Amino acid sequence: MSTSDRERERDGERTFGQYGGQYVPEALMPALQELEDAYERYVLHNEDGFMDEFRERMRDFGGRPTPLQRADRLSERYGREIYLKREDLVHGGAHKLNNALGQVLLAKYMGKERVIAETGAGQHGTATAMAAAHLDVPCEIYMGRTDVNRQRPNVYRMRMNGAEVNPVEAGSATLKEAINETMRDWATTVERTHYVIGSVVGPHPFPKLVRDFQAVIGQEARKQIQEKAGRLPDSVVACAGGGSNTMGAFHEFVPDESVDLYAVEAGGSSLEIDEKAGLAPNSATLSTGTDGVLHGAMTKLLQSEDGQIMESHSVSAGLDYAGVGPELSHLVDIGRVTPASVDDDAALNGFHRLSRLEGIIPALESSHALGYLERAAGTAADEDLGDVIVVNVSGRGDKDLETVLEETEKRDLEAAPEVVVFDS
Repeated sequence: MSTSDRERERDGERTFGQYGGQYVPEALMPALQELEDAYERYVLHNEDGFMDEFRERMRDFGGRPTPLQRADRLSERYGREIYLKREDLVHGGAHKLNNALGQVLLAKYMGKERVIAETGAGQHGTATAMAAAHLDVPCEIYMGRTDVNRQRPNVYRMRMNGAEVNPVEAGSATLKEAINETMRDWATTVERTHYVIGSVVGPHPFPKLVRDFQAVIGQEARKQIQEKAGRLPDSVVACAGGGSNTMGAFHEFVPDESVDLYAVEAGGSSLEIDEKAGLAPNSATLSTGTDGVLHGAMTKLLQSEDGQIMESHSVSAGLDYAGVGPELSHLVDIGRVTPASVDDDAALNGFHRLSRLEGIIPALESSHALGYLERAAGTAADEDLGDVIVVNVSGRGDKDLETVLEETEKRDLEAAPEVVVFDS
């Protein structure tokens, strides 16, 4: 094979259709090449038993496998079999540890001296801090000031695990700005630092690397649903921000054409975009976005006609991102994944409904997927979901209780309990 043929093959491996790639400063290309080499050697080919160690640590430290639970009262409510993939039971309270532990371990195999990460809802930052403490690696986290203020318990957990947390003040002070700041750090410290990207975003090989660490979700769920239901599900439903839990839940099922895949985004307060104000009152990128480059990859974005990135919104900090993973963009384009969205009220109702009916307090991110079940009920979309549904509960809601209480007080929510303040 000639050099030019091999380069063309490499370029194909770095993209998903027209999405993905490596749109980064020249200074970062050696680091991406080093990471690509490590990904192929350690993750794909298990060199030095890397994947064996990863799986062992995920079992003993992370608590895998997580159960697939039949939701009895939800099943009764919707007249079909609803199964919940309980990623909220992973150590740390969310699916984020799957990827964080994998990447911090990979950094050690690569000989890196420190790790850095961005975080929105705080779960990825928490997971990275936990993994770094577990593996004795110095850790620094960048987090938008807005998210620091609304996710204080997670900020404290990161610091408890020894991580340094840097609030980012720029722009809307949320996830997009945190990623920008982490990229700047990495560009100046690449020789000794690994950037633990938290979702299936960024330049190649990050979308594949993160997906492969998260694929354990779908691998377990595929086996578990066949044991419990005797067959594959009709559909798999997961919330989608950047898309790490989404691709983790979907990847093992992508070849199964009989299984429909639903990526539920944050509809916020409206699906309209206010170009004049530079605001998108939602984070429904797969549903309403257009093609562009963000954080090193070609993907779907919330942007103006002039290509300016919109400030996105979600009641959930973890879905508040103006882009999405390039593989998800591709799977939507070819019709393999169906994008959907629910608004803030539906997500909050989903949060309260699962808490009251099943005794499980979900993350606000996961609540969007649960809200879609209710929104679809009695519609044509309801029939499309089928008789056996797997919903990925990507995290638990401890971190969101302050937000939920504040937002519930403002709204008339069908599923919420009465908010009562007791005088002392």
